[in-house]
Amino acid sequence: MGLVENTFLRAQLEDRRKRLQVASSEATSYTGLNRLLREVDSALERMDTGTYGICEECHEPIEADRLMADPLVCLCLDHLTSEQARALENDLELAAQVQRTLLPPNDLRAAGWNFHYHWQPFSMVSGDYCDLIYSKDGAQEIWFLLGDVSGKGVAASMLMTHLHAIFRSLTSRGAPPAERLSPAGKPVDAPAGNGGLSLDQLMQMANRVFCESVMPGQFATMVAGRAASDGRVEILNAGHCPVLAVKSNEIVALLSTGLPLGMFCDGSGEIQTVKLDKGERLFLYTDGLSEMCSPSGKQFGDDRLKHLLLESRALAPEALVSACLGDLKEFASGARPSDDLTMMVIQRTAT
Repeated sequence: MGLVENTFLRAQLEDRRKRLQVASSEATSYTGLNRLLREVDSALERMDTGTYGICEECHEPIEADRLMADPLVCLCLDHLTSEQARALENDLELAAQVQRTLLPPNDLRAAGWNFHYHWQPFSMVSGDYCDLIYSKDGAQEIWFLLGDVSGKGVAASMLMTHLHAIFRSLTSRGAPPAERLSPAGKPVDAPAGNGGLSLDQLMQMANRVFCESVMPGQFATMVAGRAASDGRVEILNAGHCPVLAVKSNEIVALLSTGLPLGMFCDGSGEIQTVKLDKGERLFLYTDGLSEMCSPSGKQFGDDRLKHLLLESRALAPEALVSACLGDLKEFASGARPSDDLTMMVIQRTAT
């Protein structure tokens, strides 16, 4: 474990110890509190002796994502008892179910748009974030969000869930009056729907909350956008893969204009705007697609993806995603994925 992670986990353990001491003094009949207190003391002692994060059986490092999810673990996966392994598997299955309940409805049709996505975890849980936020009462615009949290496994899935809560909370409550200002500090008219936030306000506020609640070194690349009923789309790409606008005869790549969320608390980026006509679409993806490797080590890459999108521009969104998955499978030639994979197609359906 690195110094930053150890410092963070020590602070978490010391805070947990204080809470347990208070709780045990007020509930002397519950012996489980005393057991937890002993486990916390043992973990702090291992930190002091330099053995924290080392398996007590094989003396090899314990999986970092498990320590982040539960700082009390003292055995690696290979040395869990059968009962502990079953409990961990049950927890992961429950976490996977919770993640799936957070996904938006697929094949959403609203405000003159059709949204289709594919969300595929590398393991039981995912660090990819995918969401659609809109008003069910005659939506005139729809927020779309797609991101990739640093790391993998349980810790990344926890951050993905955290991002979901942040964006859902911000778009539901809107910006307070004092924050409805232009970059020059002048009041601006609040956009209709979804809480009255502008796209740059949403990302600035989400970045601030996320940055203040994660450890240094944890971040999330993110594409946030707003599709309006007149065909205009605003996009802010914060360190993520390019957003590909598939026009009638060309592909326009909307590159990153900002830093990933969580790197700096005052981060910001430039909004890009694109106008789509009927049948044109946006294609969003995580690097689980572009960085998928063949058995020889060659990456799928953006150029192959762009060619596929042009060749398949007449396909419906769901069929396009299926075509991408088929081409990816052929390219991989049996090689196993090494990352989560998410794709989203946003097609203009109105004139």
